[in-house]
Amino acid sequence: MENPFRCFNSSPEVIRLAVMMYIRYPLSLRQVEDLLFERNIDICHETVRFWWNRFGPMFAAEIRKRRIHHQSYSRWRWHLDEVFVRINGETHYLWRAVDHEGEVLEVFATKRRDRRAALKFLKRSMKRYGRPRKIVTDRLRSYRSAMKVIGIASDQVCGRWLNNRAENSHQPFRRRERAMAKFRDIKTLQKFASVHASIHNHSHGEWLVKERFRSLLA
Repeated sequence: MENPFRCFNSSPEVIRLAVMMYIRYPLSLRQVEDLLFERNIDICHETVRFWWNRFGPMFAAEIRKRRIHHQSYSRWRWHLDEVFVRINGETHYLWRAVDHEGEVLEVFATKRRDRRAALKFLKRSMKRYGRPRKIVTDRLRSYRSAMKVIGIASDQVCGRWLNNRAENSHQPFRRRERAMAKFRDIKTLQKFASVHASIHNHSHGEWLVKERFRSLLA
C-alpha cells in the first residue's frame, strides 16, 4: 500500500496531531498554529487547513472501520434529530443519528427537511448499520412519513425529553462551528461533520471505557 505521507516533510505523528487538534477541539487554524509553535513545530495555519482537508477523511475512515469491525455501535435504540446550519445566508439542515450511549452513527447535510430528505437519511443510516429496534425522534412529520415508506413506522417513539441524547450530541459540533466562523458550502459541511463525528466518537469511546472501569472498581 502506498504511503500517503511520503511527499510531506513533516512526520505522520505531527500531521495527525495537528488534524486531531483542529477537528476535535474548538480551535481556529491560527490557534492550532500557535499551539504547535509552542512545541517547536513551525508550520503555517494554511498548512493545517491543507492537512485536515487531505487527511481528515482518511483518519475518520480508519476510526469508523475499526469501530464497525468491533461492533461498537448498537441496534437497540437510535435517536434522530436535525439542526439548522446557516451557509451564505441560507438555512441548511444537519441530520444526526445517535445510539443509546451517545455515539454518533451518521450525519447527513441537506437543504430541506422534508420526507425526501428524511427518507434518504434513514436509508443511508440503515444501509451502514442495519435496522434498529426503536427509533426516538421529535414530532417532525417528515420522520413519520419516511418511516411509513420503509415500513418501520411501528418502531418510532416520540415524547418530551426522550430525545435529549440526540439534542445534546449537537453541542460539540455547535462549539466547533462557532470557532470555524461558519461553512462555505454544503459539501464542506458534510465533509467536516462526518470527520468530526468519527473523531468525537473516538474520544467519547475512550471516556466511556474509563467510566465503566471505574464503576467496576467502585
